[in-house]
Amino acid sequence: MSSESRPRAQVCLPRPQGGWWRLAPGDQGLLLPAPGPSSAVGRGRLDIKGWPSHRQGEGEGVEGSPCGLGHLTIEVSAQKPRVLQGDNAPQSPYQRLSRRMLDISGDRGVLKDVIREGAGELVTPDAAVLDITLWGMELGLLSMRRGELARFLFKPTYAYGTLGCPPLIPPNTTVLFEIELLDFLDSAESDKFCAFSAEQQDQFPLQKVLKVAATEREFGNYLFRQNRFYDAKVRYKQALLLLRRRSAAPEEQHLVEAAKLLVLLNLSFTYLKLERPTTALHYGEQALIIDRKNAKALFRCGQACLLMTEYQKARDFLVRAQKEQPFNHDINNELKKLASYYRDYTDKEKEMCHRMFAPYDNGSTVGEN
Repeated sequence: MSSESRPRAQVCLPRPQGGWWRLAPGDQGLLLPAPGPSSAVGRGRLDIKGWPSHRQGEGEGVEGSPCGLGHLTIEVSAQKPRVLQGDNAPQSPYQRLSRRMLDISGDRGVLKDVIREGAGELVTPDAAVLDITLWGMELGLLSMRRGELARFLFKPTYAYGTLGCPPLIPPNTTVLFEIELLDFLDSAESDKFCAFSAEQQDQFPLQKVLKVAATEREFGNYLFRQNRFYDAKVRYKQALLLLRRRSAAPEEQHLVEAAKLLVLLNLSFTYLKLERPTTALHYGEQALIIDRKNAKALFRCGQACLLMTEYQKARDFLVRAQKEQPFNHDINNELKKLASYYRDYTDKEKEMCHRMFAPYDNGSTVGEN
């Protein structure tokens, strides 16, 4: 498959002085001016999604199911790409390195040297890496296992091409990357399960449903950490739908309730981030039905009521949360915030009442005089 037919996207890596590096061929906004020798600069995140795959129901107000085929998510840490000077020089360090590297592209355009072996299965071969533009990096990631650290040489065709990426990367440059596959979330099983009808899903054992729901929740957590709160909400709702739709034997019901509690707490927090406190309160109260002393659920309900300026309800929830966790820093700070907001509210109420009745007070005084 040619590079033009592969997905086009971007990868962002943290810069030591703040901000992000954006790796995109020909992007004039690419700045890699960090001083000193090339070194690990932090961790970026990439998405691997199934091939083919699509997402339905994007956009606020649309509750579509995001079930595609073979979705994976990975996190990586990477080093700055290093320009290989003297590629044509005889026996350059990079030529010597390339002699012992594995050819994974078939034309020696992408060479790999494993620094530390990973564990488990390879990333599934039908997965496609999104959010990056380097074709070589995509091929490299698809050859890795969880926890693996590897060094890659990318020829220009698999890296920045004939244009390079000025001013740092000249035209027709071979680059060296070190990539660590920290983790990936394989939701292929979850996506296939979501594609079944409710009747078909009921044929699976409870443990299968719990596993799929946990995968959906973990995928939502990943999206939440990226501040993609709407997408996270969709994943959480999918998990909750699976759990609510499934009946369980009395001796197994506690497993379903425990899984639902985690999802409800996440939904409450997500709706707070989406500035929808009424819905956040609803999911928080649903969590309290399962565990009425859950400090996190009480805290979320208190936060939601505070945003709705329902100060008495907010105080009731937060005091109950404090009773469960008296030394919780977040709960105590929220109570202080509530006291401050309520004090401002009462001061404004007093001033408004004073202004409302001031003319009558003045009139009675004039009459007496």
